[in-house]
Amino acid sequence: MELAYIPSPSRGVLYLGPIPLRGYAFCIIIGVFVAVWLGNKRWIARGGRPGTVADIAVWAVPFGLVGGRLYHVITDYELYFSPGRDWVDAFKVWEGGLGIWGAIALGALGAWIGARRRGVAMPAYADAVAPGIAFAQAIGRWGNWFNQELYGHETHLPWALHITSSEGGRVPGYYHPTFLYESLWCVGVGFLVIWADRRFKLGHGRAFALYVAAYCTGRAWIEYMRVDDAHHILGVRLNVWTALVVFLLAVTYLVLSARCRPGRETVVEQGAPGDPDAGEAEADADDGETKAEAKDAKADATEPEKAEKAEKAEKAEKAEPESGSETESGPDAKAGIKDTADSGKKG
Repeated sequence: MELAYIPSPSRGVLYLGPIPLRGYAFCIIIGVFVAVWLGNKRWIARGGRPGTVADIAVWAVPFGLVGGRLYHVITDYELYFSPGRDWVDAFKVWEGGLGIWGAIALGALGAWIGARRRGVAMPAYADAVAPGIAFAQAIGRWGNWFNQELYGHETHLPWALHITSSEGGRVPGYYHPTFLYESLWCVGVGFLVIWADRRFKLGHGRAFALYVAAYCTGRAWIEYMRVDDAHHILGVRLNVWTALVVFLLAVTYLVLSARCRPGRETVVEQGAPGDPDAGEAEADADDGETKAEAKDAKADATEPEKAEKAEKAEKAEKAEPESGSETESGPDAKAGIKDTADSGKKG
């Protein structure tokens, strides 16, 4: 009997009345929340708007879940479509079985759709959420602990995982907790990306590429320790080959991107505070408002002058008839004086 070991839970599901509460699902959900929370903080720090990461995650998360399940079912099809198996089990995601490769691939497609709808550059978004994804994987791996899966060869180390279930071909015993190794590795990857991003100002998708390359490095040796059934190519597990290929692609992107597009994006979201076009539009709007206010003030200032001129014109119109009558009586009065003078002379 081992003196020190990691115990496995007696069961991975609790029931709240008829509602099942599964540890695997809770780990996935908590991981998603952590990724969105951290991604949002990093996005705002890059000059983006609050809430953009969550809006795009509405597209990315469902696509990622479907992609992860598809990859698992395709690469382990015999678990669901072999004689004596029930193909309906392929839809039981809560029982475990999400391939990270399919989750990232199809999740990226969903994120691309969401990013286009928000007018966001996809590489900048990927850089913002990269460490959060690593931390989400670290949390999600504990879902495998609840399901008593993803363990390695037998060991007597003090941190050995004690498997107690005999379902699905399991053999009770003490094994390498490869789920824990991968969880700790993902935590390290997340902090590595955060440090490198601050130190080197990674942009144009290079922070995400660093996350992919670093994860694949750890996944290769951890995958090599696992003892669960898997397809092999040239005697090597399929996921080891996948990790190698994806690692090479990520490193190639890092090198080429640094040469072709050095530096970091200055604007990550249209209309955000860091967008100079948005600032110019706001300045134009302010200028327009200022001009309109000046025009209104000028109009208000000229109204008294117009009223004064109108009053003077009205007074002038009233004065014209009076001056006209005086002008007309002038000759008659002079004629009357002359007639009086003439009559006086004659008399």
